[in-house]
Amino acid sequence: MISTFEELPDIDAANVVRCARVLLRRPLLRADGPDGDLLPMIYRQRAALQDVFSGLLGYRLVVERRFARLYKAGPGEDAGRGVEALSPRGYAYFALTLAALTGIGRQVLLSRLVSDVRAAASEAGVEIADDPADRRALTAALRHLVSLGVITETEGSVTAESAAEALITIDTDMLGQLVAGPLAEASDPQQLVELASAAGPRQVEQAVRRKLIEDPVVLYADLPPEQASWLREHVINESRLLERFFGLVGEARAEGVVVCDPEDYLTDLAFPGPGTVARIALLALPELLDRGEPDSAGRHPVTWQDFADVCQELVDSYPSAWSRQATEDHQDLVRSVIELLGRLGLLREHEGSWLLSPAAHRWLPQPDATPSQQQRESEPPAPEAPGWSLFDEMEEAAR
Repeated sequence: MISTFEELPDIDAANVVRCARVLLRRPLLRADGPDGDLLPMIYRQRAALQDVFSGLLGYRLVVERRFARLYKAGPGEDAGRGVEALSPRGYAYFALTLAALTGIGRQVLLSRLVSDVRAAASEAGVEIADDPADRRALTAALRHLVSLGVITETEGSVTAESAAEALITIDTDMLGQLVAGPLAEASDPQQLVELASAAGPRQVEQAVRRKLIEDPVVLYADLPPEQASWLREHVINESRLLERFFGLVGEARAEGVVVCDPEDYLTDLAFPGPGTVARIALLALPELLDRGEPDSAGRHPVTWQDFADVCQELVDSYPSAWSRQATEDHQDLVRSVIELLGRLGLLREHEGSWLLSPAAHRWLPQPDATPSQQQRESEPPAPEAPGWSLFDEMEEAAR
């Protein structure tokens, strides 16, 4: 299917897979950035890599001596997981800064750049406020551009202090590689999002593969009918393809496909994870799965009150196990748990409540401590966590 790849010796083919994994994690790869030592290998294998990405995923790959840029498809309406340091306001400033940097030259003072960004915001009809929160959002956008290598702090540094000054150097070559969407073809922002997320020439198969590559859990119920039908028919072959070209392992189940990275290199959000919110989210899953009957796709309906009750029970039962800062505001704790499960792809909003993915059955934890003696005396023993899992026992149906 990928002729250039098929002709490679085994060692070179293994190197192509290694480089492909790096590019999936770092779509903008610089020689002086993380994993930059692989750039010479990517340059040598650029023909095979371009063949793999364009043929399988419909992605364009640009490789130069100083950088490599993989143009992934945009997320479309499903924003998914973004840059943690950027709030929606920060993303707005990021886009405005790109507009301001275009045509500004090779170097600029920070004060001049900030002034141009605010002017671009005014021209675009974006309301701005010169307050600490607004300055932090702009600083986060500028710091992200520094991390990408697009701007360099030649003298001074980018900070949220309005009086601070710095000399900024712009890498115009890198700047020209950032925007993935076809700006010239879009008449408004919505159309740009749609064009950036459009599938490649082989629309159904490439759209499905993109989901499998980018999302840890893909449920048939969440796909358009033609994509779900295609994946059911080709799920075994696609699992082999994911492993051969990207080192990923696909697990086919009745409800969908789970894709894992045995090396965790492509795992951008680990779960279970450290911290109070992650541990409460993990321990809440068995109880949440018992709260309602699953629908035909195996998804469990849950409400805000379900989350509030389960989180409160865990906080009260194990008071010494949690960070006081994370649990002092119960509403904020519940909101954080919901956001985390949503970022993991385990939770989807539906008609004012949520649907918990059947993949949540993969985690049925037991606390490693027991509630206090007072709790044991005043409350009946908790029911045992369910011992079955939709994703573990439906193998026959998935075949």
